[in-house]
Amino acid sequence: MKKLVRFLPFIIFISLGVIFYSQLGKNSQELPSALVGKKVPDFKLVSLVENTLQTNSDLPKEAYLINFWGTWCPACHLEHPFLNQLALQGVTILGIDYKDDAEQARQWLSEKGNPYIDVLMDETGVFGLDMGVTGAPETFIIDSNGIVVHRHQGPLNAQNWSTIKGFLK
Repeated sequence: MKKLVRFLPFIIFISLGVIFYSQLGKNSQELPSALVGKKVPDFKLVSLVENTLQTNSDLPKEAYLINFWGTWCPACHLEHPFLNQLALQGVTILGIDYKDDAEQARQWLSEKGNPYIDVLMDETGVFGLDMGVTGAPETFIIDSNGIVVHRHQGPLNAQNWSTIKGFLK
């Protein structure tokens, strides 16, 4: 028993080494989504633009992005000019104003431009929770069948778009 106690630190050290080694090369920024391969969850949200109730039946029938953002989000300020560029290139983007104030969101879009085909208000964050959002900005790529094919956490930019756009089919 005393011999086992002497080797216990060595055994713990080796075990930790194996665990750390197995994590080498993995992308620590990647957060998998439970929704990849599944349909967008059902929702009923009010449109910031049209002030009408929107549901899944109002979603685009082509591939598009769902972008969660908020006026309170510093990274969203950085991302927004790039979203405007994507919209000019013909990328369809549905905006979800996440846990935000409608009037502030209208002012933001008026000042910074509106890259979205529509902006839906998720003031309580319930739809974001259903989508698995951990914070803003967060973007989901949806295929023409309404299936989530990719999730990107953090601001979109030219560097990561070159990889992400491959999911937009």
